[in-house]
Amino acid sequence: MKVILRADVDNLGRLGDIVAVKPGYGRNYLLPQGLASLATPGNLKVFEQERRKLQAMNDAIKAEASALAAKIEAAKVVIEVRTGDGDKLYGSVTSPQIAAILAEQGVDVDRRKIQLDEGIRSLGEYIIEVKLHPEVVAKLTVNVIKHGKVEQMTEAAAETDATEEAAAE
Repeated sequence: MKVILRADVDNLGRLGDIVAVKPGYGRNYLLPQGLASLATPGNLKVFEQERRKLQAMNDAIKAEASALAAKIEAAKVVIEVRTGDGDKLYGSVTSPQIAAILAEQGVDVDRRKIQLDEGIRSLGEYIIEVKLHPEVVAKLTVNVIKHGKVEQMTEAAAETDATEEAAAE
């Protein structure tokens, strides 16, 4: 089955591409979602007329994703976890937890866009990709620390700021 893509589709193609897909994929997913239309001569003419509108809409979505990526990269995600012997985590840190912390900071991200293959199971700093658009990927720094260390970190930061201010005077 040949279809004309009306939007960028991961692992398939970009807006305007004519691609061959399996009939079930086209009929059950691409066509109902409005991501594609059948590649017939009539649909090709209609698509060419709509191409500018679709491209403008796609560009607007990309610009919005770029703005969100800047917010994500500026965000500081610190996750406090309980640990057992040898600093092993009870459970793991998952994408819904990361999305919830970002939401608390005013950055609304769908948890499915956070590219975390499996949960984080140890303490440390991690760089996680957040795929907002096929062309826009943000790098998010997640700091996983032991429970009770946040207060110590904020106190140390306050002391550092105070010494910097005193040195500046």
